[in-house]
Amino acid sequence: MSGSTNLITLENIVRIYQMGDEPLYALKHLTLSIDQGEYVAIMGTSGSGKSTLMNIVGCLDRPTSGNYVLNGRDVLSLDDDELAGLRNTTIGFVFQQFNLLSSMSAMENVMLPLTYAGVKREQRLLRAEHVLNQVGLGGRMHHRPNQLSGGQQQRVSIARALANSPRLLLADEPTGALDSHTAQEIMALFNELVDKGITVVLVTHDQDTANHARRIVRMRDGEIISDEPT
Repeated sequence: MSGSTNLITLENIVRIYQMGDEPLYALKHLTLSIDQGEYVAIMGTSGSGKSTLMNIVGCLDRPTSGNYVLNGRDVLSLDDDELAGLRNTTIGFVFQQFNLLSSMSAMENVMLPLTYAGVKREQRLLRAEHVLNQVGLGGRMHHRPNQLSGGQQQRVSIARALANSPRLLLADEPTGALDSHTAQEIMALFNELVDKGITVVLVTHDQDTANHARRIVRMRDGEIISDEPT
């Protein structure tokens, strides 16, 4: 892969959890590179290590050993504040459960990460409006989550993930709570985002969901067993 466009480089990543006296190897000397603008699905059954990998890629967890470079920065050399800063400016997260605040409108939910980032109110409003339009919710900005369908709520969560203009979107089972038709719409939206240059990495156990990606990495027992284009 071209080094100039490399966004994620994981080398020899090991993650060990202590289960009493026994070490549990969640990841075993895993090496993976993902370029800017790729659309990658990470597949595996429960216990395969895919969620542990997602947490490490998302700077939510640190490996026991190995090297991780994200967007040109050596992640493992950063302290907690630097790590939080990198996470907030580089990564957007989308979850199976939409994690929206029920008392806030779609616009207010999307503005939250911008508020934490210290962006001025006028700019927050403009940015939230832009990303809500981008995900097709321009007419639902002032609706609260309970006034939106499941697919619309997931679009709000995607807009919120895009609010800080991340280079990387991490999606953990993003269609797990959606019916098949709505899931297709969300996956089509991810394709549009990739076409605009955003890197999308999704974790899923569902083959239909993974087939929308352009590369599938399969995991078993903490190791990558295949890595192929779709």
